[in-house]
Amino acid sequence: MRKKLACWKRQYISKGGRLTLIKSTLASSPIYQLSLFRMPKLVAKRLEKIQRDFLWGGGSLEKKIHLINWEVVCTQKAKGGLGIRKIETLNKALLGKWIWRFASDRDILWKKVIGTKYGKEGFGWRTKETRGTYGVGVWKEILKEANWCWENMMFKVGKGNRVSFWTDHWCGNTALSLMFPQLFALSVQRNATVKDVWDSSLGQGGWNLIFSRDFNDWELDLIGDLLILLRDFRTSSKEDSVFWKEGNHGTFRVKDAFRLLDAPNDTAFPVKCIWVDKVPTKVAFFAWEASWGKILTLDRLQKRGWQLANYCFLCGCIEENVNHILVHCTVVRTL
Repeated sequence: MRKKLACWKRQYISKGGRLTLIKSTLASSPIYQLSLFRMPKLVAKRLEKIQRDFLWGGGSLEKKIHLINWEVVCTQKAKGGLGIRKIETLNKALLGKWIWRFASDRDILWKKVIGTKYGKEGFGWRTKETRGTYGVGVWKEILKEANWCWENMMFKVGKGNRVSFWTDHWCGNTALSLMFPQLFALSVQRNATVKDVWDSSLGQGGWNLIFSRDFNDWELDLIGDLLILLRDFRTSSKEDSVFWKEGNHGTFRVKDAFRLLDAPNDTAFPVKCIWVDKVPTKVAFFAWEASWGKILTLDRLQKRGWQLANYCFLCGCIEENVNHILVHCTVVRTL
């Protein structure tokens, strides 16, 4: 990465050009490794330091001021950042795709090999946890992303023979055992699949729930709510499948997963006024810095310890700050 972002290059390109080079080089070169192996945190930090130094013009031979916090820089453009993806978060999103592929792909050779080597659980949707120190490093690291992946996946019931009625997430916003814990405690069919609970002999089919005792009067509302929730669901001749809740596609996309894992940011930012198509990138970059109030005007240089007299060099009337020098100065308004 240091060779590709050689020091001489930044002497002849603007910050907008540096941003483009960072995205085209550092964002694409390690994608293959990131999609299969977990990058050590120390390596990720070193790569991000190379990006920071290249963007702001610093390096091992000189130190330049990093005007805006790196966390802000890595935020989406719509939220006030530059859209540079954090390596560690991107790594997690890319590894999570294998959890999705193992659950959604059918009759794929690599899935058969992994399933045979480590064993399957949960009706074959996932593998057992890898135990041991040798020969399991790759899949062991991928399985660490299983929890957040399955929290954002739901089952689409077909035949219903591979979906647990009570404990799997297939109906409503969460598993039925968590939505109706009292009914789950009374159920005789706690380990039953959807197919076991569905009775096709009841007219057009219906749910045949068996409980250990009769219901009390105050429990009838619970069973009523459960049946209302189940009335739009029924089994079919198709195979059970999974779908991704985030986004509108129903399938796993790294872009959606990255946004899910990225830290939420509700900052209101005038993105449409800054990143305009026909405006040169270096101009838009400067406008982005100014929007955050981080350009090196005299008042900010004083805060950094520079001993300077603070007055506007254009009008000579008021102290220089970002709002004055770009908006309110009488000379600037004329220009």
